[in-house]
Amino acid sequence: MSVHAEGEPKVRYVVADGVATISLNRPARHNAVDDETHDLLVETWDAVLADPAARVILIRGEGRSFCSGRDTSQLGERVAGEGDLSFIRRHQQIRETQLGSSKPVVAALQGNVLGGGLEMALTADVRIAAEDLRMAFPEIRYGLMTDTGGSALATMLAGPSRAKWMLMTGRPVDATKALAWGLVDEVVPREELDAVAAAFAAELADKPSDALSMIKSSVDGMWRGELQNAMHTELVSQVALFGGEDYRARKRARAEAAGRRG
Repeated sequence: MSVHAEGEPKVRYVVADGVATISLNRPARHNAVDDETHDLLVETWDAVLADPAARVILIRGEGRSFCSGRDTSQLGERVAGEGDLSFIRRHQQIRETQLGSSKPVVAALQGNVLGGGLEMALTADVRIAAEDLRMAFPEIRYGLMTDTGGSALATMLAGPSRAKWMLMTGRPVDATKALAWGLVDEVVPREELDAVAAAFAAELADKPSDALSMIKSSVDGMWRGELQNAMHTELVSQVALFGGEDYRARKRARAEAAGRRG
């Protein structure tokens, strides 16, 4: 099923045997999230969560990567009349929708899983990764930081020091390290990723839905308040960084470099 009426859908989902598979479909851009893709993801999550036939959600990406985060061609751009605070809060809302899902979420991860794409992946209940996985928070390179829960999610899964290592350096984490750090739960050969993830999602879909929901709520309840507080801190911090000279200087440098290449 597609929620994009014209051309090749940037986001699509299909429900079969209790599993709703959401696929990011911008493979040429490593499934980077532009404004249209964001809006389609909002629509898709609303549709899947309201669909009684969907008992488990599997999120994946077409092509070489799961998701490379915000499309850098639109980095810092805002629709007319929207400020940084509103923009960030709007993007936090979809992350809160994912985190608040009563249905278990499984993520199949390959290639680049960067920035907002990594935050999307970390909201899943279980992450299955391919051997070519490359996780990173590159926001520091732009004079920015995570703003949809990445700092808290990385800390909860990998611990404070490792979260700081990722957030402060922007350096990538490969599949072996991600598994050792608790950022993913299983690593498989690339050619087996979709089959393994689909089989795991199907296994969950065969379990009693009410019990799954209660288990998910019980575990998540232990850190829900802390995550909400962290996202508020990220919101305030990111608004300040967008208005800072360091970000503006780096943005000018990127524009000048792009002009020279053009």
